Amino acid sequence: MKNKTFLLIHSAIYGAFAVALFFMPSLIWPMYGVEVNDQYAYFLSQHNSIFLGGIAAISFLFREIEESELSRKLFLGLMLTNILGLIITLYACINTIFVGFGWTDPAFFALLSVLSFIQLKKQSQK
Repeated sequence: MKNKTFLLIHSAIYGAFAVALFFMPSLIWPMYGVEVNDQYAYFLSQHNSIFLGGIAAISFLFREIEESELSRKLFLGLMLTNILGLIITLYACINTIFVGFGWTDPAFFALLSVLSFIQLKKQSQK
């Protein structure tokens, strides 16, 4: 996949979750088995949107990146971010913090980790 295509998809996914968790935490989190029961839980969801939105912005702003040492570092950083997401969300599922729709999160992060790895390998081959 071309860098631009990958980064646009990556940005769109992270951006959609940032917007959803900022504006609709009371709707989104219960699908994962997590209750948003006070203003602090609501705020923490919105706070989480800072990082999701930041990753979306970085992916979007670097969408024109050519294959180089910089692109390798970008894809390595995205891959490590997605692996960290996989580990944390898998932990939440195993410990029944996430239930129901929550199992989609580790699958989502695993897919993005693999796609980031593929992009990283593609950069390293040239």
